[in-house]
Amino acid sequence: MKKSRLKRLLAALLGRGTEKNKGDVWHKCPFCKHPRNKLSINLISEKWHCWHCNAKGRKLFVLLRKLNASKSKIEELNDILGEISFSVTNKKRDDYVSLPLEFTPLLNGNLSSPHYKNAIYYLKKRGLSKIDILRHNIGYAETGEYNGMIIIPSYDNTGTVNYFVSRAFYKTDYKHKNPNVSKDVIGFDMLINWEETINLVEGAFDAIAVGENSIPLFGKILPNSLSKKIIEKKVKRINLILDNDAIKSAIKHSEFFIGNGIDVHLIELPGKDPSELGTNVVKSLIQKSEKLTFGKIMEYKINAAC
Repeated sequence: MKKSRLKRLLAALLGRGTEKNKGDVWHKCPFCKHPRNKLSINLISEKWHCWHCNAKGRKLFVLLRKLNASKSKIEELNDILGEISFSVTNKKRDDYVSLPLEFTPLLNGNLSSPHYKNAIYYLKKRGLSKIDILRHNIGYAETGEYNGMIIIPSYDNTGTVNYFVSRAFYKTDYKHKNPNVSKDVIGFDMLINWEETINLVEGAFDAIAVGENSIPLFGKILPNSLSKKIIEKKVKRINLILDNDAIKSAIKHSEFFIGNGIDVHLIELPGKDPSELGTNVVKSLIQKSEKLTFGKIMEYKINAAC
């Protein structure tokens, strides 16, 4: 009875599915819109996973929320599962992330759409090339809560989305809208060669501007998962390229890395962030930089305190 009701509910939201063994129902994925049924949903465990775009989760409630399901549909799910713990207004951070339903890779964009043209124009103005767009699978949205926004996904080393950032390409009071998930991830992990020098920057646009082997922190804090992997992979050198207002964070990160036997080059920026300076300028600054010492760190600390 429970399985039958769940199948009817999912069919109402996702269209007709195909039932397979062990309680699995397969539907077309609303996130990547693959023409075949790639979204596997287990009616017993509630786990769901798209085998094309890697959108996944552990609870059906979260899937319904991602689909912007109506309050009545979520209440129906609660009734089927016999649970009352899930609320439409639940603001708890998710432990996973998937790309927005409205996400469209620019590779597959509507060439005649004004939104598509404006998105491409915005990225070109920020110095991004076609290779950058393809390499990072950058997309945009024409509808929904991310309407008028560039969306830059981050993938872990298995190719699964672990975070994304968005940036409005039209003038608006709300320029950014990022997912309500933990930032304890390794940005652009899938693209990183851990045997080479690592560049640490604040944002996704900064990482793209600096170039290969650049990891965005999605802020100023060093994620635990990233620091552990840097130690585990025995990275030999790190270029810290944070904005000028993050000097205290840069000093803290530098002390940690140097204490673990890693060479650190703290790149001083001339008043602008890497995405504004551009690849060539940042590379020139990196080439001119020197290895950071504890003596130099003390000098930075004294200057910061003055």
